[in-house]
Amino acid sequence: MEQIRKNVLAQLDMTREHEEEELLAAIDEEICREAKERVIPLNWRKELRLQVFHSLRKLDVLQELLVEDDITEIMVNGAEHIFYEKQGEIHAWNKSFSSREKLEDIIQQMVGSHNRVINESEPIADTRLSDGSRVNVVLPPVALEGPVVSIRKFPKHPILMEQMIEGESVSQECADFLKLLVKAGYNIFISGGTGSGKTTFLNALSEFIPKTERVITIEDSAELQIQGIPNLVRMETRSGRADGKLSVTIRDLIRTALRMRPDRIIVGEIRGAECLDMLQAMNTGHDGSLSTGHANSCQDMVSRMETMVLMGMELPLQAIRAQIAAGVDILVHLGRLRDRSRRLLAITEIDKLQDGQIRLNALYEFVEMGEHCGRIKGSWMKRGELIHRGKLYAAGMEVEGGRR
Repeated sequence: MEQIRKNVLAQLDMTREHEEEELLAAIDEEICREAKERVIPLNWRKELRLQVFHSLRKLDVLQELLVEDDITEIMVNGAEHIFYEKQGEIHAWNKSFSSREKLEDIIQQMVGSHNRVINESEPIADTRLSDGSRVNVVLPPVALEGPVVSIRKFPKHPILMEQMIEGESVSQECADFLKLLVKAGYNIFISGGTGSGKTTFLNALSEFIPKTERVITIEDSAELQIQGIPNLVRMETRSGRADGKLSVTIRDLIRTALRMRPDRIIVGEIRGAECLDMLQAMNTGHDGSLSTGHANSCQDMVSRMETMVLMGMELPLQAIRAQIAAGVDILVHLGRLRDRSRRLLAITEIDKLQDGQIRLNALYEFVEMGEHCGRIKGSWMKRGELIHRGKLYAAGMEVEGGRR
């Protein structure tokens, strides 16, 4: 294949962009020429044509994995070792890059297409593909065995809450409850581990945002799929570059968003000092804001918020806790169970600051009830009633039980 690829490149005029049909015609011509010298079976010709095209125009051997809808993660550990996740299980890919140089070319293609830079002096980069897939790249000398690429794929079409209910990721009761909270403008923070479905769940919650509102999304690498909001502004960070372009951080974008007359601000993921800016936005009238973060439980998410705020500013712990208690209304915790299924595990209300501690009010919790055919069965038990109902009353809504 590599020789055919080189011969095709030698024929093309590299000073101009080539149409897909023109490129395929050149590949077909070279394969026919090669077939006169050695036998190439018809079915192999078709495969060869596709491989050469992908190596020239797409992402080489990775393209075959990218077009498969049921593959959710692609992991490249150097040029020779490629793995992928399919239906919750990791498999080794029987193909590899022709050389380390080819892999490095593909990496530069992915990173450069979205104003990112990666080299030996900046060996780590986050970017995205044109289809929205999230990409993380680590180069040597940080990666000891060669370039490492991790690609998180997302569905071509956002997964709706109705589909999550059908897939038993959440109950109808929990979904209806969260729908009310989103519409009424409660500030909701989604927590969970890696691969627990935080971004997917945030997308699903965005279905319930009133269509008349102005929504601003802020992300490191744009991957949210907010649907049905006409007045939508999407912003993405930018890393600093050697050509003099300054970096634009999550914190910069949150501050800018506050001047753009938002009804809601959605931050794709909070990882550090920007947590303080997000809390301040929630505390200055921007109700209904949404965000996500990595944590092992709702209680752990609160602790992580405290730590992240301290990463940006030395504040008394009591002041930080007061900001969290006043700004965040609801914590939604997701998890990936041992059967590889993703479930909503808990919905918790942040009640108030009492005796120096943030008091939590458990609302719903997923309880396991055994297994059937390798899949965990369970139900979402109601643990308590919503205490703070002011936003529901202001929006003309109500849920059963509880108190004012």
